[in-house]
Amino acid sequence: MIVASPEQPEFSRPVQVSQLPARVSRQAIAAEPAERHALVGRLGLIELKSLSASLSLELLGGGLVRVNGQLTAKVVQACVVTLAPLEAVVEDEFEVTFGPPDVELDTGNEIELSWESEDPPDPIVDGCIDLGEVVVEHLALALDPFPRAPGAVFEPPKEQDDVPDGKPNPFAALAALRRKKE
Repeated sequence: MIVASPEQPEFSRPVQVSQLPARVSRQAIAAEPAERHALVGRLGLIELKSLSASLSLELLGGGLVRVNGQLTAKVVQACVVTLAPLEAVVEDEFEVTFGPPDVELDTGNEIELSWESEDPPDPIVDGCIDLGEVVVEHLALALDPFPRAPGAVFEPPKEQDDVPDGKPNPFAALAALRRKKE
């Protein structure tokens, strides 16, 4: 049984960058039942029936590694209206570039951000890239944030009268004092 600690994610598949071949490396990974069970709470799911990914790692030079992946997961989420369990198949393709962690930002200048610019590389930690964690992060992004059962319609609660249970309004006494002074 695999148990995640604060230092180790629930679904960890570390790969040493120094051991990657010069050509493209292909890997297939899948979460074990205990790992899927541990991910349920982190991802806010009812159940994670399966999680697998096909990945390719390519050395780009300059210490950069590109990870291309395709994940497939069978999940059960709760409908945001009825809380009924909803099964779904999540499929997602992603690309992430990793680089050495020693790249420092020049803090003396302002940093300009642009939606069109490429993301900076994610850091390679202790010479490793954790492919399992990369897959889980992209699964979290691919999940439907507001799953809704077919035909589920939200009906707001009806407005209640000022005195629904016969209790006096707590501000009625203040209003009476104000009227008395006038």
